[in-house]
Amino acid sequence: MRKLKRPYTFMYIGVNGLMKTSYDERYRQIAKKIAYYRMKKGLSQDELADKIGISKSYLSKIEAPNSTKAYSLDVLFAIADGLEVDVIKFFMPMEEKNNNSDIS
Repeated sequence: MRKLKRPYTFMYIGVNGLMKTSYDERYRQIAKKIAYYRMKKGLSQDELADKIGISKSYLSKIEAPNSTKAYSLDVLFAIADGLEVDVIKFFMPMEEKNNNSDIS
């Protein structure tokens, strides 16, 4: 039986001197979806942060377009619950619907 290798996250120093991981793009895509569903729900960052018990600045860092802020699954589950969406929505690819940019 062949043993599968475990995928590792590689850390490196980016151009701006900040630590980066190989998952940075995934964090950015999830951040876009969090912001999309928050706005679709009509919530401000303050309102969502209060609803789920995190600071507005932490939520802002998670949602920032160029941020690669790592966060726990507990936080991601809390955000999904606060937005009343299934957490899997944050991992689904973006789709075009009716010539408008939408996220499934």
